[in-house]
Amino acid sequence: MERVYKTMRNVGAGNIAIGILIAITGLAVGIVAIINGALLLKRKSEIEF
Repeated sequence: MERVYKTMRNVGAGNIAIGILIAITGLAVGIVAIINGALLLKRKSEIEF
């Protein structure tokens, strides 16, 4: 029975670590998207179609 609890603890810790990594990645991508959008709006007068 103790082996099951150790496995559950390891899986839980792994899931927390993966969740933190996904949150950080999402935040970084969001910041980059906001910066790129701001640059497009800033230079919209220079864009010709």
